[in-house]
Amino acid sequence: MNMYSSTHNGSESRQPTVIKGGRFQDQRGILRYNNNFTLTDVRRFYTIQNADTTLIRAWQGHRIEQRWFTAIAGGFTIKLIQVDNWDHPSAGLPSQIYHLQADTLDVLHVPPGYVSSIQAIEDHSILLVFADHDLGTQPDNYRFPSDYFYQ
Repeated sequence: MNMYSSTHNGSESRQPTVIKGGRFQDQRGILRYNNNFTLTDVRRFYTIQNADTTLIRAWQGHRIEQRWFTAIAGGFTIKLIQVDNWDHPSAGLPSQIYHLQADTLDVLHVPPGYVSSIQAIEDHSILLVFADHDLGTQPDNYRFPSDYFYQ
């Protein structure tokens, strides 16, 4: 599976993809896995746990950084918007909606050029996030007010 190089310059249109995971259960317990996701480009990782299911973390994104999201507890709805202009994005850009559940360990790959909105859909949900850039290597953190994009 092509995971896109971290040297991607943003000039090509990339689409988010879901890398399917799986689940195996027997008398010993449950094994969740994702044999199609490689960590080759990952430089750091962190978790997100929203205070409750009404909180929506919106809109933050990256022009050059790519990220991978996977629910490790509970579930999340993630909306992605491909930004057309980082200084003054159009407010009516369409969003793509993804649902991640910890049960299958699917990984959502977010290529460079997107902002995200993240909402837990179950109490105590935890989202594991992988990123391909170190903190502070390049200014690449873009934030817009939660009501900026018409949704």
